[in-house]
Amino acid sequence: MSERRIRVLIAKPGLDGHDRGAKVVALALRDAGFEVIYTGLHRTVEQIVEAAIQEDVDVIGLSILSGAHLPLSEKILAQLRAAGADIPVVVGGNIPLRDHAALRALGVAAVFPTSTDFDEIARGVRAAARQASTT
Repeated sequence: MSERRIRVLIAKPGLDGHDRGAKVVALALRDAGFEVIYTGLHRTVEQIVEAAIQEDVDVIGLSILSGAHLPLSEKILAQLRAAGADIPVVVGGNIPLRDHAALRALGVAAVFPTSTDFDEIARGVRAAARQASTT
């Protein structure tokens, strides 16, 4: 019997209107064996959390190019806690190195700056899903 595929929600929060990278990552994860749900552009924190819960995903992947990665991640993680949802969040996009530790301190499971290798992203998402399933 085969193992259940990891379900990943890829979301573009806020006003960021560039989704090519999110779509490419979604396809790469799908090709790596993940089940991927893409929410589309301009999603609110509430829409992302609601979709993640409804879709029963294992990991939420935020694609953020706008520079608002810290406040958006903080809001998503707070909304997940308020909903009682223990879903790990990973963040990718234009994320300066100086902000990686701050994102991790908020509770972000992994950070993938632009140009991160797809295999590294897949490994990081698998690790986040594995860690969540053991807690």
